[in-house]
Amino acid sequence: MTQDVDRPVLSRPLKVDEIKDGASGEIAVSDADMEAIATMLDLVALAGLTLDYRFDHRGGGRLRLVGTLRAGVTQSCIVSLDPVETRLEVPVEAEFWPAALIGPSEPSTEEPERPGLFDWPEAIVDGRIDLGPIIYESLATALDPYPKREGARFDWSQEPPGEAEGAGSGPFAALAALKRR
Repeated sequence: MTQDVDRPVLSRPLKVDEIKDGASGEIAVSDADMEAIATMLDLVALAGLTLDYRFDHRGGGRLRLVGTLRAGVTQSCIVSLDPVETRLEVPVEAEFWPAALIGPSEPSTEEPERPGLFDWPEAIVDGRIDLGPIIYESLATALDPYPKREGARFDWSQEPPGEAEGAGSGPFAALAALKRR
């Protein structure tokens, strides 16, 4: 499956002029979309991906989104490749600004930094915003980069049973044993 570079993995567009101050809702991602996301993120399984959100209007046509992303995620253990199930509940915050207020994509060295602005705001384009990329990116960054099943341990020892253990164990001893062959 190839991904169109200009098209987000997940799209949930909303018209800004239809969003009332304090509006809230829930987006439940379909099974087909969850399957595509699981493939893109190399997950064993993805279940129950939802975003509960609330919007607040800010001055100058800006919107602030606050919400919670919830998902059941199954990844492969980095040691045993066994499935590792995790339940995610991640806070999500984003701001949407008219494109004219955002300016260049990289901060200029001439303008002072804006304190309190941790992330660059998302652009409001043609009177629309898209919550799909917010859902996808929030999920992707919340995943454990090194999932490990409880109790899983990688044993570097390559010695056959019955041989002496201790000083001759470990990754370098295993390499030395290979070199002797």
